[in-house]
Amino acid sequence: MSLRIQAFDIARGFAIISMVCFHYCYDLVYLSGVDLPWFRPPLQDVWRASISWVFLLIAGCMCSFSSNNLKRALRYGTLALAIYVVTTIASVDAPISFGIIYCMAASTFVEWLLERLGHKPWGLVAALVLFLLFVTCLHVPNGYVGWGSARLCLPSEIYSTQWLSWLGLPGPGFVSGDYYPLVPFVLLFLSGSALGWWFAERGYPTWFASLEFGPLEAVGRHPLLIYVLHQPLLLLICRVSS
Repeated sequence: MSLRIQAFDIARGFAIISMVCFHYCYDLVYLSGVDLPWFRPPLQDVWRASISWVFLLIAGCMCSFSSNNLKRALRYGTLALAIYVVTTIASVDAPISFGIIYCMAASTFVEWLLERLGHKPWGLVAALVLFLLFVTCLHVPNGYVGWGSARLCLPSEIYSTQWLSWLGLPGPGFVSGDYYPLVPFVLLFLSGSALGWWFAERGYPTWFASLEFGPLEAVGRHPLLIYVLHQPLLLLICRVSS
């Protein structure tokens, strides 16, 4: 598809600005010792999810726009590795192991494999089923599946090794400054992919494709650049202002 869907840029731009604000609050509280009583769960968790879920859904939708999702996955993966190395060397906070950029890389690779096998997710029903599976598996990294009190605890043995942390089964002592493992987040990504392929075939609504809001569009077109640069700048601001 050559048509640019501006609504995606707007939504992504809003999420990026929200991300910068979230990380600034995080740096103030956890790195500079500023007391922000309201920046605590559950508000903190809801705010974080509102950012990352939008990123992953849109990234999934973008699969139908890419001419080479394998190349796209490798680009994400290279950036994720660089972020891990830099955050490990900098030691400002916990290194980012299997963060959201890794998740985009792994999920894009899974989607590419499904494309190659002729089983790419498609349609509204598939998108809904995948999203419900995502919500059901949301707490796999915490040791259980289910909703609310209706939960099933997973065997503790599968969390006994560090080698499955990438999958969503963090081992003893695993720590990451940003953790988005393949399970459950690949399900959210594929939900977006199913929507993207469905709309690619049927066409996006005119109002959706033609939405305009220049500032957010400009921000939304450079998500990776802003993601990479914003945290060092925020840390500098916190240090100067403290």
